[in-house]
Amino acid sequence: IAALGVVTAACASMQPPPGAPARLAPPAIILISPDSGAVLPTFSGDAVIQFDEVIDEMAQGTGGAPGTVTGLAKQIVLSPVAGPVKVSWHRSAIHIKPKEGWKPGRVYHLQLLPGIVDLHRNVLKRGETIIFSTGPALPTASLRGIALSWVEQHTMPQALIRAVLKPDTIAYLTYTDSTVRFRLDGIPPGQYVVYAVNDQNSNRARDQREAFDSITVTLDSTAATTLWTFVHDTTGPRLRAPEVLDSSSFRLTFTAALSPVHLPDTGTVHVYELPDTTPVAVSAVLAPAANDSLVARQRAIADSLRRAADTTHAAVDTTKKKVAAGRDTAARKPPAQGPLTHPGAAAAVDSTVIKLLATRPIPTDKLVVRTSAPLKPSTKYFIRVTGATNLNGVRADAVGVLVVPAPKKVPADSTAKVKADTAKAKPDSTKHP
Repeated sequence: IAALGVVTAACASMQPPPGAPARLAPPAIILISPDSGAVLPTFSGDAVIQFDEVIDEMAQGTGGAPGTVTGLAKQIVLSPVAGPVKVSWHRSAIHIKPKEGWKPGRVYHLQLLPGIVDLHRNVLKRGETIIFSTGPALPTASLRGIALSWVEQHTMPQALIRAVLKPDTIAYLTYTDSTVRFRLDGIPPGQYVVYAVNDQNSNRARDQREAFDSITVTLDSTAATTLWTFVHDTTGPRLRAPEVLDSSSFRLTFTAALSPVHLPDTGTVHVYELPDTTPVAVSAVLAPAANDSLVARQRAIADSLRRAADTTHAAVDTTKKKVAAGRDTAARKPPAQGPLTHPGAAAAVDSTVIKLLATRPIPTDKLVVRTSAPLKPSTKYFIRVTGATNLNGVRADAVGVLVVPAPKKVPADSTAKVKADTAKAKPDSTKHP
């Protein structure tokens, strides 16, 4: 019995035999069934990917939200299918089959993503795509594109791509690579609705609060597209608490980014002094970048006039002059643009992506409002923005209350206080010789 227990324990362990050299190469694919390019009208079994080494099972279904694709199933993308896909581990092989079964007359894409790990912790860093058919001849049309995050102005590696062939509702799936590009080869021609989704919960679907973009593409032989993802808000922008910037300007922050082509202006931003709702004239409504540029210009002009008026110094230190000129130049430069890559992205952004990001104005959720007259301290103002429009075109009237604080009290001069205390001190009673 003891000997049998030892044998059983040895069989249950998947460790390499004692004395065997450590394997350094990642697991290699030695067999894929069906073959890529196969046409199998009566196919009914499992699709199989066989490796030359036992791979890590990566236990499934732990810690994920409902519908989340986890574990080994996360490395497999099978499309187009309706419903879940069964992915099972067989030591050195992966078996795949859609829960609905293989449908006749359909072209399937089976994609193995990079990331398969063997028991020596070697990682397979390349993927594989198999295309086979259950009836029609394999098509040759190809769809490719790029996915970008519009509001954040960064790239989107590992963005979910869903291409739905009308009038169907099921989609061909793939992901953008490290260069934020995607490609779907061997798909039927026709009219597609193509989505790029920031699939935060990894359920391979488009959920309500996830950033996405969609476009209709008519595919004949090849087509290319660019998708600009953002969160689609169905309620329209609302105002957060306005903030005072200086004596004649304040900042408005909205709950969603505003459409760059429908930004509010002096005709749609209304300010009323409370409690009697006296209208206050608005002189300008600016995006933060435009306001910063204007402030920098005004500061540079003021500095220049001050230096020109200062005639008391006959000689000017050339070193200080160069430093001041450099400071003025820096003030005139526009603010630096945000990061062009998604945090954690390994690949460098190429010139094509940089040029694409420059083709669209950067959305903002903030505006700076300048008033013709100074804002009164210890006063409240009612703000109304009519027709504020978000990126997907939903309009709403946004309202808020601006509170201008009371001026801060300046502390008394400590030197004057000391002098006053000294004056009140008693005279020295000691007689001097």
